[in-house]
Amino acid sequence: MATACRHPKVRIVSRHDDTEFVECLECGEIFDSEEFRDMEIEDTAGSDELPDDS
Repeated sequence: MATACRHPKVRIVSRHDDTEFVECLECGEIFDSEEFRDMEIEDTAGSDELPDDS
């Protein structure tokens, strides 16, 4: 199973109204920058979990 790209490097490729579209320089995927922020939030939320002291 392939590892999902975390999109470490992106560049803005288009702006339309209030939406920016970015392209991952690693895998070439293009998505809206709001999706990218959501991905970052999910990544940090998963790593901020407190360890179980039991």
